[in-house]
Amino acid sequence: MANSIKPISLTPNFIVPEDKRPQLAHISPLASIPIIDLNDHVTSSLLQKISQACEEYGFFQVINHGVPEELCEKVMTAVTQFFELPPEERAEFFTEDLTKQVRLFNYYLKSEGQEKVTMWSELFSHPWHPVDDFTHLLPQNPPLYRVAFAEYAKEIGGFMNRLLSLISQGLGLDKDCLRKRMGDNPRLRAQANFYPLCPDPELTLGLAVHTDLNALTVLQQSAGVTGLQVIKDGKWVAVDPIPNAFVINLGDQIQVLSNGRFKSVHHRAVTNKTHPRISLAMFYGPNTEDVIGPIEDLIDDEHPPVYRSYRYAEFLEKFYSQEGTRRIVKELFELPK
Repeated sequence: MANSIKPISLTPNFIVPEDKRPQLAHISPLASIPIIDLNDHVTSSLLQKISQACEEYGFFQVINHGVPEELCEKVMTAVTQFFELPPEERAEFFTEDLTKQVRLFNYYLKSEGQEKVTMWSELFSHPWHPVDDFTHLLPQNPPLYRVAFAEYAKEIGGFMNRLLSLISQGLGLDKDCLRKRMGDNPRLRAQANFYPLCPDPELTLGLAVHTDLNALTVLQQSAGVTGLQVIKDGKWVAVDPIPNAFVINLGDQIQVLSNGRFKSVHHRAVTNKTHPRISLAMFYGPNTEDVIGPIEDLIDDEHPPVYRSYRYAEFLEKFYSQEGTRRIVKELFELPK
């Protein structure tokens, strides 16, 4: 495991092949991703900014999002306390069984002629819900964890609905369109990511290059610690944390629903020598039985459908079958041109 109390040496099972190393000196000096103030009271201006960010970046940060700052800090404290538990206490949640509702795990890369390369991170995944009780599934220790997540889930549920409404309107659709497309019982997962101090950040990754498989991700980052990077115009761009902001990124399902207009882009997490880093991702996606495909109102003679429709369960099956690789999933559902 990468997160012993003291930094451990970078053993071969953490060293990624040369062609996949982060090359940290080559990060683009671009001023990162758009920052959108949700207090912008001119609706047309706000929708234009969101639409442009979704088309050009697939990522943006939001400020004045309405979720109380003290609650954001509380849930990050709970996550930090969980990762500070003794390894043997966290170990009871460790599993490679993808069907487990609550799981602690490591991502890995498969490389030719090599054993699996473990990413320099530890991840804790579990359900969340704004209304239904889910906290009995969560750890009892640290004591703050269940309380913080119950409160946070309520707030994030309302915020997600607002965000989906703005993104729908940014596509020129009815404000409830995207939410309705993902059904009354969306797949809601939380994933806390822990990146310990790393003795040689050039040789490993916290998370390998990927796109998110769901529809929408709301991410909180550790204050003052950079690690998230996104691809823009073929270059890596750092997404530096901003006080009391959320990073929003679109997942594959919104790219498909928008018929390719809005983008789900590749991103990764890198490590550093001086500060451990924590991030908390709240995922929103369709249920396994929901059918996803380009929204009819976005299809015309000039914009024929780019993707075929599919049950989300089929998408998940293809996604999990590519574990350990640079996944190519939504591309499998593209229609021939």
